[in-house]
Amino acid sequence: MKIPRIVLAGTTSGVGKTSITCAIIYALKKNGFSVQPFKVGPDYIDPTYLSSISKTKAFNLDVWLMGKNQLLESFIENSKSDISVIEGVMGFYDGFEGGSNFASTHHVAELTNSPVILVLDASKTARSIAATTLGFQKFHKNSRISGIILNKIGSQKHENLCKQALEKTKLPIVGIIPKNTDLALDSRHLGLISTMSEKPLQKTIQKISRIIADSLDIEKIIEIIKNQTSLKKKRKLIYKKSNTTIAVALDNSFNFYYYDNLESLRRNGAKLQFFSPIKDKKIPNCDGIYIGGGFPEILGDSLEKNSTMRQSLKKLSEQNMPIYAECGGLMYLTKLIDYGNKKYRMIGLFDAETKMTKKMKLNYTKGKILSKNIISDKLHLLRGHEFHYSELTSISSDSKFSYQLEIGDGIKNYQDGMTQYNTLASYGHLYFDSSDYAKIFIKNCIKYSRK
Repeated sequence: MKIPRIVLAGTTSGVGKTSITCAIIYALKKNGFSVQPFKVGPDYIDPTYLSSISKTKAFNLDVWLMGKNQLLESFIENSKSDISVIEGVMGFYDGFEGGSNFASTHHVAELTNSPVILVLDASKTARSIAATTLGFQKFHKNSRISGIILNKIGSQKHENLCKQALEKTKLPIVGIIPKNTDLALDSRHLGLISTMSEKPLQKTIQKISRIIADSLDIEKIIEIIKNQTSLKKKRKLIYKKSNTTIAVALDNSFNFYYYDNLESLRRNGAKLQFFSPIKDKKIPNCDGIYIGGGFPEILGDSLEKNSTMRQSLKKLSEQNMPIYAECGGLMYLTKLIDYGNKKYRMIGLFDAETKMTKKMKLNYTKGKILSKNIISDKLHLLRGHEFHYSELTSISSDSKFSYQLEIGDGIKNYQDGMTQYNTLASYGHLYFDSSDYAKIFIKNCIKYSRK
């Protein structure tokens, strides 16, 4: 299958990958191409920027969560636009562990057989930037680097010095972006601010993309993109007829979802009905509920005031409706969220409290599912990830957990997957197609509907 594609990589984090990726998408669209964006790694926030500028849902590509074959299948299946653009994560060769290329941007470029444009921050260097570039070229036997973009160029003299030094790399320079503090995107918590329903921010992204696009050689970039080999599609995905309904929480508090997870639910026979725990007074008619991650502490006051929704969710859990929640969803199911100088009452399904902290917990997770639950019929290994600025406190001694972790923090002493009734909630996020999670969750929803 012929898929025109490109990977945007950085020498380090913070070199401007997201802004530049958005600008390339903007420029490609301006040239008449439809664009499908992807993001390397488990990040939920950067994809919202890519989606905002492309007007197409961005998908994640994470080898740790998905596995090699599933990653490639997802990439091929979702590459339905004229061009696929993949934004990298961290530094180009930064993988799961310091000594490994596994799950790095380079690893994903290899798996998808994609050319790479390397973004360099030139703000504090001149001739030495050539040494950095040569190092990235030669560090791996096949770097796949096909072009470079220089960011934060200070002057014409600075540009000339960099260009002269880079001649020995024999790589085309496809972008020279002047230093401009107005081109920076703000951050919140774990990364960039989510763009969902934030129209001023969406306008800012458009403005930044337009400015940066003027500094790109889009013709050269298109030339690199189109010089591709074909990828072989291994199997055709089959969608089952809908036989159950799952309500999915989606608003400004809960919006961290992998689109692949939602598609996995649909593919396995679920109809999805979205609702807002902030605005809606009742949950749609359904047989199960999925509450993803997000920023429930930011709108804690609104969540607390919607007592009808909180009471309804707790009642449905007590009636053994299957409910699956991750991170922000877990926080919402505890008794309260302690944020700043305020405490917001939440659902109180779990006998625990959530306290926001200054320390970020960001890990891939690995462990075992120890007991049968709503997403697993058997004991087996699991892989996921967690990233949050909170912890659970005052946890009842009789709390039950379904996961035992060997990598990751979890909720308590490497335990995660808190269970109560037919509800499962964890700090860890799972990729549904890495196992039969969606299939078994749907099976339990159908079982509940027939009671």
